[in-house]
Amino acid sequence: MGDALPRDRRELWAVTVSLPSESPLQPRKQPLLTIRLLFAYYPISIRERWRAIMRLPITASKTELPATSNPWALPDRTLTVLYGCPEIQRLSHYFLPRILLNEKRVLYLDGANQISPLLIARFARERNLEPSEFNRVIRIARAFTCFQLAELVRRVPKMLATWPADVLIVTALPDLFFDEDVHDREARASFEHALESLRKLASLPLSVAVFSDSTSFKTKRHDFFEKLRNQADHVVKIEAGPENKLSFIREKYKPLLSV
Repeated sequence: MGDALPRDRRELWAVTVSLPSESPLQPRKQPLLTIRLLFAYYPISIRERWRAIMRLPITASKTELPATSNPWALPDRTLTVLYGCPEIQRLSHYFLPRILLNEKRVLYLDGANQISPLLIARFARERNLEPSEFNRVIRIARAFTCFQLAELVRRVPKMLATWPADVLIVTALPDLFFDEDVHDREARASFEHALESLRKLASLPLSVAVFSDSTSFKTKRHDFFEKLRNQADHVVKIEAGPENKLSFIREKYKPLLSV
């Protein structure tokens, strides 16, 4: 996952998303639900009855990859950074069905506090599955501070030793590190530890996806996101356009080396 042999490409997909009055891009009042997490029980706020109709297949343009490339599919054994849309954390849910239907295990480190068990359960019911079928292949751990998120990322190898996962999803990195209540020196040291922990995961058979809304923040620490971009194998910018369309722009692409 280092910066050796980079090959940058820019690709554009246009995805039509039909958004009725209740959609993942519109906030709702949040009831409180308690769910079982990886380490403990916490109250988690959820958004009920999200609705979005993804019309597939997705056509691709300005791309060097086959037209069947699906922007909702995460590449294997790479570090992918997705950013750009203010709702990026909630959109992370829509990458889950393809992963979970293939019975791949997901370790989800939720720094954005956006994970919705009800939405995941709906994904299962829409596919004539019991929600428990998805629940058994996903584990969730939440972080409320940048220090907690850095510690969770550091502990990933130990977690994988007891519960092997195929995909690691991290939200709000480096967003949590922009907290002005945290001194700059401490925030930078903690973020560097998180980057180093991600770097150490490169040798593992693990697909890592980081969802960040960092470009929405007014902060002097924007170099954090640039460092994360530089370390990533893939960078995808998701933008919301008119008529509820999402554009997926692949800004950085590094193919796996074949031997």
